[in-house]
Amino acid sequence: MNHLREHNRRRPVWIFALLMCLLSVATTVRGQEQSKNLSSGVPDETANTARDVHWPSFRGRFASGVADQQNLPIEWDARKGKNIRWKTPIPGLAHSSPIVWGDKLFVTSAVSGEPTAETIRHGLYGDGTASSDQSVHRWILYCLEKKSGRIVWERQAHTGVPRSKRHIKATYANCTPVTDGRFVIAHFGAEGLFAFDMDGNRLWKKDLGDLDVGAYDAPGYEWGPASSPIIYRNLVIVQCDTQGESFILACDIRTGATVWRTARDELPSWGTPTIFPARERTELVTNGSKFIRGYDPLTGRELWRLGGSSKITAPTPIFADDLIIVCSGRRPEKPIFAIRRGASGDISLKKDETSNRSIAWSKTRSGPYMPTPIIYSGLLYTCQNNGVLTCYDVKSGEEKYRRRIEHAGGGFSASPVAADGLIFLPSEDGEVFVIKAGSEFQLMATNHMGEVLMATPALSEGTMYMRGRHHVFAIGQSKKQSDPK
Repeated sequence: MNHLREHNRRRPVWIFALLMCLLSVATTVRGQEQSKNLSSGVPDETANTARDVHWPSFRGRFASGVADQQNLPIEWDARKGKNIRWKTPIPGLAHSSPIVWGDKLFVTSAVSGEPTAETIRHGLYGDGTASSDQSVHRWILYCLEKKSGRIVWERQAHTGVPRSKRHIKATYANCTPVTDGRFVIAHFGAEGLFAFDMDGNRLWKKDLGDLDVGAYDAPGYEWGPASSPIIYRNLVIVQCDTQGESFILACDIRTGATVWRTARDELPSWGTPTIFPARERTELVTNGSKFIRGYDPLTGRELWRLGGSSKITAPTPIFADDLIIVCSGRRPEKPIFAIRRGASGDISLKKDETSNRSIAWSKTRSGPYMPTPIIYSGLLYTCQNNGVLTCYDVKSGEEKYRRRIEHAGGGFSASPVAADGLIFLPSEDGEVFVIKAGSEFQLMATNHMGEVLMATPALSEGTMYMRGRHHVFAIGQSKKQSDPK
C-alpha cells in the first residue's frame, strides 16, 4: 500500500514531464510548418554554387554578377558567327536583361503600334528629352529554350497607350523580370506588375499606380522606371521612387496581395533593391537620393539610413562578406559607400568624415552613374559612363588602378559580369570588353556584337546570354574548342 501511495504521488510529475515533452515536439513541428509555409518550394536564397544553372534576376543571385566555372570564350564575333551558339530576334524595344531558370530563358519587351517609332538614342549626352511615342503598345514576356534559342511561348501582359513617357535613351520595358522556379514576375512600371507560372499562365496582375519617374529638378521630364523586382521567400519586392508618392512594396508571390508597403520620402530613382542575407539579420538594401536605406524584408520596417548620396541614383547595391557597397554617379557627390552589416539608425557621415562605426570607408567624386559595380576576388570594379574603369580593394577602399577603356564613343550603361578570372563589360556601341581580373589592368579582347547593347548579360552552364537591340545571343565555346577530345 505504501508503494502504491508513493507511485500515485509521483504520477503527476511524470505526466507533467510527458506533457512538456509532447508540447516541445508540437512546438517544433509547428515552427517547422510555419517556416515551410513561408518558403515552401522556394530555393535556398543563400545557395549559390560556382556553376549555378540559374540566373534568376538582374545580375543573378543578389545582383553579384559572378558565376565561375563557365569556360567562356575570350573572343567571339556575332557578325561572323564565331563562338555564337544561337541568336534569336525579339520584337519591340527593351533594355531588360535576360534571366535563366533551368532550361528556360526569359526576356521582356514592349512592342509599339508604330514600329518606326521604336528608336533610342544611345551615347554620351545630357539631353533629358522624352520619347513622343504614345501609340498603343503590347508588353510581352518571352520564354526561350536556353540551349537552342527557340521561343517556347510568349505572353502578352498588357495592351494600351503607355501611362507615362520614356526617356529617348530608355524603353517601356527597362525592368528585368525575376523568377524563383515557380513564378516569373514582370514589372512594366505604370502598366503593372504581372505574375506568370513557368508554363506562361498568367496568375495575377497588380496595379502600382502612375509612376512618374524623371528628372528631380524638371518635373516635366518623364524618363520611365528601371528598378527591377526581386523575390525574397514568398515575397515580391518592388522599389517605386517617383516625382510624387514614393514607396517600397512587398506582395505575396502567390496572390499579389500586399503584405507590407512602406512610404519613402524620396526623389525618383532607378536602382534595384538587394537582399543581404546574414546569420544575425537579413537586410533589404535600397539606393536612394535622400537616403540609402536598410529594411527588414519581412515587415518593411526601416533599420538604418545613410545620407549624402547623389540626386540621381541608378546602381544596385552589392555586397561581399560583411560590407555593402552602394554607389551613385551624379555630380558633385558621386559617392561610394562601404557599409558594415548590422547598422541601425542614422549612420550618415559628418562633415569631413570618410568613415564611422557603420561606414568602413567612403569616397566622393568616384561613383558610377549607370553601371552597377562588381566585386570579384576581393576587388571592387566600377565603370563610369565614359569608360573609366577603376579597381579598388573592397576591404580598405585602396585604389589599385584607374584606366579609360578605348571604345567607339557611345559609352557604357550595362553592368559588368565576371567568370573564371575575367570581367565582361558591354558598351552601348556593341563592343564587349574582356578584362583580366586583378589589381593591374589588362585588356584581353574586344568583341563585336553588331548592335547596341544596353542590357546586362546572364551566365549559365558555360554560356553568356547577351541581349542586344534586336536579338538575344548565346555566346559559348564552339564544340570543337570546348570538347577535350
